[in-house]
Amino acid sequence: MLCACSSGEQFKFEEPPQSPDSLATRDFSASGLSSRNTGEWEPKFDETQVEQAESTLKEALSLNYEEARALLGRLEYQRGNFDAALQVFQGIDIKGLTPRMIKAIAERTKQRKPRSKADIVVSNVMSLHSVSLLLEAILLKARSLEELGEYIEAAKECRIVLDTIESALPNGMPEGIGEDCKLQEMFHKALELLPSLWIKAGFLDEAVAGYRRALLKPWNLEPQRLAAVQKDLATILLYGGVEVSLSSQLHVWGKTTPESSVEEAILLLVLLMSKVAIREIDWDAEIMDHLTFALSVSGMFELLADHVEQILPGIYSRAERWYFLALCYSAAGHNEVALNLLRKACGSSEANHRPHFLSFLFGAKLCSLDPRHAHEGVNFSRKVIELAQRQNEHFLSQGHKFLGISYGAAARISVLDSERSIFQGESLDSLNCAAVNGNDDLEAIFSLGLENAIQRNLDAAYNNIMMFSDMTVGSSRGWKLLALIVSAQKRFKDAETIVDFALDEAGGMDQLDLLRLKAVLQIAQLQPRQAIETYRILLALIQAKKELWLHDNNIDLEQVFVHEALTERKVEMEAWQDLATIYKDIGSLLDAKTCVDKAQLIKFFSPRSWHITGVVLEAQSLYKEAFVSFSISLSIEPDYIPSIISTAELLMKLGMQSLPIARSFLMNALRLEPTNHDAWFNLGLVSKTEGLLQQAAEFFQAAYELELSSPVQKF
Repeated sequence: MLCACSSGEQFKFEEPPQSPDSLATRDFSASGLSSRNTGEWEPKFDETQVEQAESTLKEALSLNYEEARALLGRLEYQRGNFDAALQVFQGIDIKGLTPRMIKAIAERTKQRKPRSKADIVVSNVMSLHSVSLLLEAILLKARSLEELGEYIEAAKECRIVLDTIESALPNGMPEGIGEDCKLQEMFHKALELLPSLWIKAGFLDEAVAGYRRALLKPWNLEPQRLAAVQKDLATILLYGGVEVSLSSQLHVWGKTTPESSVEEAILLLVLLMSKVAIREIDWDAEIMDHLTFALSVSGMFELLADHVEQILPGIYSRAERWYFLALCYSAAGHNEVALNLLRKACGSSEANHRPHFLSFLFGAKLCSLDPRHAHEGVNFSRKVIELAQRQNEHFLSQGHKFLGISYGAAARISVLDSERSIFQGESLDSLNCAAVNGNDDLEAIFSLGLENAIQRNLDAAYNNIMMFSDMTVGSSRGWKLLALIVSAQKRFKDAETIVDFALDEAGGMDQLDLLRLKAVLQIAQLQPRQAIETYRILLALIQAKKELWLHDNNIDLEQVFVHEALTERKVEMEAWQDLATIYKDIGSLLDAKTCVDKAQLIKFFSPRSWHITGVVLEAQSLYKEAFVSFSISLSIEPDYIPSIISTAELLMKLGMQSLPIARSFLMNALRLEPTNHDAWFNLGLVSKTEGLLQQAAEFFQAAYELELSSPVQKF
């Protein structure tokens, strides 16, 4: 005897079901049926209607073979007997029942309205309750296979549920279908389960297709569940390492259609953030984390800042929000905007709150990058050290590093010699402390070497940069600084060997910078022909890159590498300027003028180009025109030291009456760069002309000593 429970009643079957083809159709109208043992039917019913009613009643009071297996399988699954549940579910003829289920779903959901007494139930069509029970059985079969580690077979079973319902409802799930049956619930569970099964099976492309399928049509997913699907799809697109192209039916946005997995992920995450903004879904920190990563790797930092600003109050504190925005704008190249935000986070408005340590640390770093903010950088760094001593001791070395860099920058812009000397000492002390206590902090060691080089402590600088080079692999800036230090020791051949070694490892922009340095070293060795050949190679590389960019014609790529393109143009301009200087020195003034013109085609208002033009004119004894060129150079950049010195040299040629003005120019140059040996030498000439021989001797001595330790390029 077979017993089963349905709707709280127990039904007993004296005989087993004769055929699995008939399913209980529970959606029948009791008012339209009467017992077969009562009297005659009312005249309005004909014989066909009576037979249909009797058949419906029979099926309603019995559970057929498949439904019984579905219930028994569910029971085994709930007990954790997955093998037994699987054996029970495999006895259900899903393939044979699928067309009937599709027909039942389509018929039952056409017009879901309350029936009148005159409505006659459609016969031979399964009820939605029966369909839901069988679909649940398929879903539990997939779950059982998942528990047994058969992920691919589980995914195939799960896909049957989706294919069945989608075939019956090609336009999506109608409203209200989930009120009185589990059909919608089963479908939603299958939508969420299928991608996870493909992920476990290792088929990420199929998982992406599964997520897209869930989002393609209106399936009545609750906002939070829909958001979860969108977030999961964005996550796998970002981190899955697969590119799954969109199907043709999804190319409906024209040029705005996502062309890559990252673009599609960004689109989904931006949509989710807009839902958070209008409070359609709850705040989810993971969405913001994923969006931050996606926009960061894509270089869209300003767009990220826009989304940070749209976050509702209360999620982040004011200091955290300003810090986050500062990171965005700094990454976008707007350091001044970032520094203004950090001033807010560290300012008086936050005095009553706990100091935001990361804002002080980031402020110290930004100030260390710009000499104009050197003194502010000292204040930021001192605050970092003060806070680190209390709660973040592992950041102490960072505070000392930024303090040392800021003191070094402050020394270089200081007007007073006494103040400059104090700042230089503080800089070396702080950087030494950072290098010793920083657990091999490469930046601290490099900064210490650079500061020692600037202060002309060449032996100490050499040791620092050698230590830095030993701890890094393929650091072009380390090799470049080492070559400059060696060149300051007048070992030009050794410096060129270091550059050649670095060129073997370098690529891209580093290669161009190193080629230019090699040419400058060849000029210092009085090898103009070799230098010209090196510049020819450098310009040929730049031209080849230009042609590659034009051939590629990729706007998006151009936007990503716009900084590199601008840097290439700067290096090209400097190469033409260097060539003009070489040709001027060897007396080929016409070639020098041609090279200057090419440099001015790249950037017309370049102080160096106008300075070289003045030097060429001066070599032709056109002093008035040369003076005009130097004046234009200084109008572009008032602190351009070569033009200041050249102007002083011209004034010295005009006679005794111009010597005080020339001395003023030279003193200004030394204020800007105290280690400039040309300025000291010309100052000595002025003193000698004025008859101040002792002073002139001191100036010549300073020029000689500084020239002995001057590099071929600025450190």
